[in-house]
Amino acid sequence: MRRREFITLLGGAAVWPVAARAQQRDLMQRIAVLLANSESDSEAQSWLTTFVEELARLGRVEGRNVQIHQRWINNDIDRIRILAKELVELQPNVILTSSTPATAAMQRETGTIPIVFVLVADPVGSGLVASLQRPGGNVTGFQAYEGTIGGRWLQMLKEIAPGVRRAAAMYNPDVAPYAKYFLGPFEAAAPALGVDPIAAPVRNDAEIETAIDALGREQGGLIVLSDGFMHDHRAAIIAATTRNKVPTISGVPDFAGEGGLLSYVPSFSDSFRLAAGYVDRVLKGDKTTDLPVQAPVKWDLVINLKTAKALGITVPLPLLALADEVIE
Repeated sequence: MRRREFITLLGGAAVWPVAARAQQRDLMQRIAVLLANSESDSEAQSWLTTFVEELARLGRVEGRNVQIHQRWINNDIDRIRILAKELVELQPNVILTSSTPATAAMQRETGTIPIVFVLVADPVGSGLVASLQRPGGNVTGFQAYEGTIGGRWLQMLKEIAPGVRRAAAMYNPDVAPYAKYFLGPFEAAAPALGVDPIAAPVRNDAEIETAIDALGREQGGLIVLSDGFMHDHRAAIIAATTRNKVPTISGVPDFAGEGGLLSYVPSFSDSFRLAAGYVDRVLKGDKTTDLPVQAPVKWDLVINLKTAKALGITVPLPLLALADEVIE
């Protein structure tokens, strides 16, 4: 073999593995993830882990045949558009979003890349989809709550604290503009339960303290609606409601586990698991318009008996029987 032919053959052998690796990278599908929670939130991290593990079970392993690009909003509204734009510029094959603000920001940035959402309260009312059965556009996913839960929360609060005659629904209007989705059923259920319903919008710890102090003086009860702000400020809410002896039910995960009286929430982990299935289907070629928005199936009721005792509350046996977890 001539020297020139040998060098050419050797050079070709060196180039082919590089070309193969480049082709493998090109075939790797990209998933963008925009999460509303704080990156330090262990529970939110566990939801993301559930999503990644379910993808792997479906044959999509991070680093092998998919790349996952994640951004955390850390409940900073001002960061949402910047992060959404960053992810869209990566030209992912599909996007996963959590929360209404994150999904709306992503929808503004792209009308073509498929978006699968979780933890969205009112996707129709928020204008994210045309309808639940026929979402339209490039967005579909898994709603966090149905509006009627506002009335159910009040009913459960009344069951555990029958003496409550005044109840407030607390939320941050800047983070949860969809609060009316819950407030309507909450207010509608109140007369039959003998309760005076009030809305309690708050934007900081001082306003949380003021609202709960007032409820304590009035022997009122509290419903904590589910939004990112309420989740991040749950410790302040728990401290204030315990100090003022205000019976409270929350749609915020970990509320009862960290010292609140009651929490009744969908299994968000289950929502992320199901979302992985939709992402897999989109990557296989299914269109978001053919994937209906799904309501939560699994709900978790957690009762903190230690907190109930501190509040002087005896938990009714029927309510105890419904609990998925009882903290003693």
